[in-house]
Amino acid sequence: MKQWYVGMDCSSLEEVEQCGGRFFDRGKEEDVMQILKHYGANLIRLRLWNNPYSESGEPYGGGTNDFPRTVRLARRAAELGMDWLLDFHYSDFWTDPQKQYLPKAWRGMCGAELEQAVYCYTKETLQSLENQKLLPHIVSVGNEITNGLLWSEEKKPGPAEIARLVSAGIHAVKEVSETILVMIHLDNGGRNDLYRAWFDRYFEYDGADFDLIGLSYYPFWHGSLEDLQNNMNDLAQRYGKAMIVAETSMAFTLEDYLSKSERAAAVGRGLAVTPELAKRVPFPATPQGQADFLRALMKKIHDVPGQLGRGFIYWEPAWLPVEGSAWALEPGCKYIGETGSGGNEWANQALFDYRGNRLPALETIRDFYRNLQKESF
Repeated sequence: MKQWYVGMDCSSLEEVEQCGGRFFDRGKEEDVMQILKHYGANLIRLRLWNNPYSESGEPYGGGTNDFPRTVRLARRAAELGMDWLLDFHYSDFWTDPQKQYLPKAWRGMCGAELEQAVYCYTKETLQSLENQKLLPHIVSVGNEITNGLLWSEEKKPGPAEIARLVSAGIHAVKEVSETILVMIHLDNGGRNDLYRAWFDRYFEYDGADFDLIGLSYYPFWHGSLEDLQNNMNDLAQRYGKAMIVAETSMAFTLEDYLSKSERAAAVGRGLAVTPELAKRVPFPATPQGQADFLRALMKKIHDVPGQLGRGFIYWEPAWLPVEGSAWALEPGCKYIGETGSGGNEWANQALFDYRGNRLPALETIRDFYRNLQKESF
């Protein structure tokens, strides 16, 4: 049976727990990683930011995922017998196609100096994990690097520079351990033209070999499930790489966790999935709609030719709307050029309701995985 990944990104978990978040399965309070494992999870994804603190030491928020916190969460996963994925952002805070900021320690670097910084940071991080007997199963060299990584003063690197930066990270990973799988992760999983162009250029500029293509697919932003399936089918034939939907989620409600007056007084972000965005998705924003979406998604991934669709990672299934856990605190907002605390814009897409009760989607995930095991996928 080829590996099928039932992944969960739990990067904000420690922050949620410290702010009072509690989790329940059938009314019984349990450790959330244990609950997730019970419903089939076998991979925990954890982001890593270089230095998510201001110059005066104030945390940026959003989980404040520094190295010690990443180690603690990875150890919890390992003690439960789950593999983990290390997601290098190569920044001090959030990265995605709209922002890929140089970490404070690397400002002013470019060219070969920046490539060396990526190589050394990647290698030293993994060597430290190896010393703690905690090496990850998968490493993502960058996060949603559709528009490149490590932008210098908002300047996006060209394809040759992207290939060199990513290759520096890949070489570092493989020097520490040949058995670690390396992922290259882009967003917008429904855009086949985007993926073809990106990976064709990467190989044209002699990018280092890697093991997995990671795709973000959010149904309210990234087209239809058929778009995703067509893209993955084409990538399988074109590159022969195994693929994981490295980020996905679906709303279980459109009701806000704040009252109207509380929301009106709030500063910053509201919920990411609004009623307007929800209209784009052919599944209702209900607990059953969430479960049905995931069943359909898993089927599309499973049907990729050559068994090259290897599973998915659900993004922040345990990010409950507890006071103190926000997308960004004030210092973090300043770092990425936003105003106001972020709040929790993902709360209506978790796999637990606002009070921490397990939702039906987890049963759907478990049952699909069990059926795959019977089929000897």
